[in-house]
Amino acid sequence: MTTVNPTPASLPAALAEPTVPVRRSWIALIFAANLGVWMAFFTPIQVLLPQQIERISPGDKEAMLAVVTGLGALAAVLANPLAGALSDRTSLRLANRHFGRRHVWTATGAVVGALALVLLARQDTVAGVAVAWVAAQVCFNAMLASLTAAIPDRVPVAQRGGVSGWVGIPQALGLVLGAVLVTAVVTGNAAGYAAIALAVLLLSLPFALLTQDDPLPREHRSPLRARALLASMWISPRRHPDFAWAWFTRFLVQLGNALGTLYLLYFLTDGVRVADPEGSLLVLILLYTLGMMLTAVVAGRISDRSGRRKVFVIVSGLIMAVAATLLAVAPVWPMAIVAALLLGAGYGVYLAVDAALITQVLPAATDRAKDLGVINIANSAPQVLGPALSAPIVVHLGGYPTLYAATAVVTLVGSALVVKIKAVP
Repeated sequence: MTTVNPTPASLPAALAEPTVPVRRSWIALIFAANLGVWMAFFTPIQVLLPQQIERISPGDKEAMLAVVTGLGALAAVLANPLAGALSDRTSLRLANRHFGRRHVWTATGAVVGALALVLLARQDTVAGVAVAWVAAQVCFNAMLASLTAAIPDRVPVAQRGGVSGWVGIPQALGLVLGAVLVTAVVTGNAAGYAAIALAVLLLSLPFALLTQDDPLPREHRSPLRARALLASMWISPRRHPDFAWAWFTRFLVQLGNALGTLYLLYFLTDGVRVADPEGSLLVLILLYTLGMMLTAVVAGRISDRSGRRKVFVIVSGLIMAVAATLLAVAPVWPMAIVAALLLGAGYGVYLAVDAALITQVLPAATDRAKDLGVINIANSAPQVLGPALSAPIVVHLGGYPTLYAATAVVTLVGSALVVKIKAVP
């Protein structure tokens, strides 16, 4: 018996390759939703968690922060692809109305994640902080899985670089706005967590409530069996080598990012020895964001027009490696300013173009969110490995100069691996 693959015309809208460009209003709403989720990810890691851990355990704050963030990242590694796989199979029907397969995960993750942040604010032990942060990571990674899948679901290939640039900007802007919110607008650690929880709801829910989300017909839904679901998390490098190289590229670049950013507040305090570490951190974050905003959308659009992706990834890696090297050889405040601007510029190019590239090497339309969840392991796993590597480097292997030298090497190697991808120019 011969099996006939369905033609594009026979595919439901949820699985078909998009051809109609998305509008500015759609881009604005997904921009806001990503802004909310990245505020929830990064503001605790960079500001609130270090403050909370230092208050609870000042004597070994570095080690305890590494434990908490490492456990959270491990939860993210597991939750993101699992939520993506469940999203791919979601087919809801209530009161004779069919619902899409993505927005329910975005909305539920926002609401429950906001509650987890409120709970996190009430913890006064390292164990309590770790449990609440793990819960928040699970929720926000469910959100991230559904939001990431929206790009290949709804954006044509020729528009993905530019849209990915807009979607990438919140990764830095979220930290800026979050840092301003918890340091200048509200005071106190608990008020900071509450403010971030409210921001997640206000920024993320409009996308889930106001944009289209194509329903998945039940006949196209894959069976939900635990063994098959777990087996689907493995994507063979032999069958899909381009996907594998894209994963390794993302993993190493993000590992470099994790090495370079986890102890940034402590670097300013103990390495650069600035008078106001938290204020100086905000300045660096602002410069980083400025650099990123100047390059992300522009690089994405140029990449769309040229049809080329790999050269932009390589150039971005070179720029980020130069920035890290500057911190390694001259850990002084003026050099930190230059490095922050360069790092943001390089990361802006990388985020826009690499995100578009990855959507072009996904194995199957039926598993977009799950496959992107597997890619997102390359974002989350470095958050587990980063603390395990950076803590001994800072304490035993040469301190911050060695840490930033390692950041430069890892980032450069990761961006160079993109040349192994064959299907994308």
